[in-house]
Amino acid sequence: MKLKKYKYLVVAGALITGTFLSCSNDYLDVEAKGQFLSSTYYANQSQAFSGLVAVYDVMRKNSGGFDNMLAMMNSGSDDHYAGGGNASDGQGLQDFSGYKMNSISMPNSYWSDHYQGIFRANILLLKLPDVPMDASLISRYTAETKALRANYYFNLVRMFKNIPLLTAPVDPSEMYSVTQANPEDVYAQIEKDLLEAIPALPGTIDKATEAGRFTKGAAQALLGKVYLYEGKNALAAAQFAQVNGTPGATSQYGYSLLANFGELWGVSNKFNSESILEVAHTNQSLAGWGNWGSGTDEGNSYNVMVGPRTYSRNNPSAPDIAAGWSFNPITQDLYDLLKTDPRFNATVLDMKALKAAGDADYIPGNQDTGYFLRKFMPTNADVTTLAGDAVLNYRQNSYVIRLADTYLMEAEALGGTGARAQALLDAVRARVGLASVPVSLNAVMAERRLELAGEGHRWFDLVRTGKAATVLASRGFVAGKNEIFPIPYKELENTKIIQNPNYN
Repeated sequence: MKLKKYKYLVVAGALITGTFLSCSNDYLDVEAKGQFLSSTYYANQSQAFSGLVAVYDVMRKNSGGFDNMLAMMNSGSDDHYAGGGNASDGQGLQDFSGYKMNSISMPNSYWSDHYQGIFRANILLLKLPDVPMDASLISRYTAETKALRANYYFNLVRMFKNIPLLTAPVDPSEMYSVTQANPEDVYAQIEKDLLEAIPALPGTIDKATEAGRFTKGAAQALLGKVYLYEGKNALAAAQFAQVNGTPGATSQYGYSLLANFGELWGVSNKFNSESILEVAHTNQSLAGWGNWGSGTDEGNSYNVMVGPRTYSRNNPSAPDIAAGWSFNPITQDLYDLLKTDPRFNATVLDMKALKAAGDADYIPGNQDTGYFLRKFMPTNADVTTLAGDAVLNYRQNSYVIRLADTYLMEAEALGGTGARAQALLDAVRARVGLASVPVSLNAVMAERRLELAGEGHRWFDLVRTGKAATVLASRGFVAGKNEIFPIPYKELENTKIIQNPNYN
């Protein structure tokens, strides 16, 4: 039962569970034709597993589809601009990059897709106890589903803060009456789901057959991250210590830093020893433009989004990359910080230098700096030869959590002080050949910026540490407003949901 194989077979749209996308009339009036009904579907282990895969499928939000987490979160950070073809290309990305977001321009899918995953999880949790299958499998499926629900709620509460908390299926007649919960209650539910999931999850899995599934280590890493965002640093450090083990060594779950930083971005280097929680992509869904925007394209869309427009190679020594859409160009500030760092070549594609040397050419897009994100750069070697549209079928996976991330989060949770925090910071730096520097919170955060550049963490780090208003002031960031997103207008229509403060 390998998720990366089954994923594209069973999760088209709301195949099994239906979706909680919106409370608008046009959604409620849609009749589900040719779909399984949740009231009768979960009749055996095979159907339960298909239901579980459907819950997992929403993980693709990290790097799949145009409205993915990487593109959005990078756009609003100080490390990237929105980019794209012009100033209206991907309006939600553009408005976040310049802090002009409102309820109309906020892409609805960042709310609705996560609630789709939650709705599927709630249905499966309701049905699992009655499925005629081994009790140990029911326990594991339940744990995985709770961990996934926790992950989706964690994204929602970090982005929107004031959100409904739904732990059971909602009757259509009640959807207009759903209200928002206190954020503290949402975090309490996230903690509860993860604490209940961890004991029932396997410590290790057979990557040949189960790659991509939640493990004990992945749930503990996520719980540690949740605690860190709540300011529960001692609890966070304890969870991370279980995941990380001795800095620089192999942990109890088999996690270890890759010796070569660049290998993290190898398209075929999926589910490696540094990967803790990873989103699977495939070129085998054979997606075409008819799938675009429906959630049924299973490729990594972020690959084509970050490639330079109309890239051409004039010298065989230039990178053999495929053309893209020029989103998320790297800022001069990040370039200057990375240019003497050993991670530069794996992180930045310097098109400015390639073009100046006559080795390659491209057409500059919106907010062009000449610097592109190489970690996710589309390569000609990865252009699919299978059916479907090539740009929708890149197969590079993306990390949600990896070991260098948890090393640095543990060092942060330890207050950036002490022998263990020093060892954690040193291990991340030593992997790329950098000498030790005295540990401090500033040193840890500086390392996170360079180590995790372009992986969607920077904006959340700035908000969590209270630095966003200062660092992003030149972009138009307003303190007391832009720490969270506006709730999409579609979710406000005819409902009891209230817009976040200072948004219209």
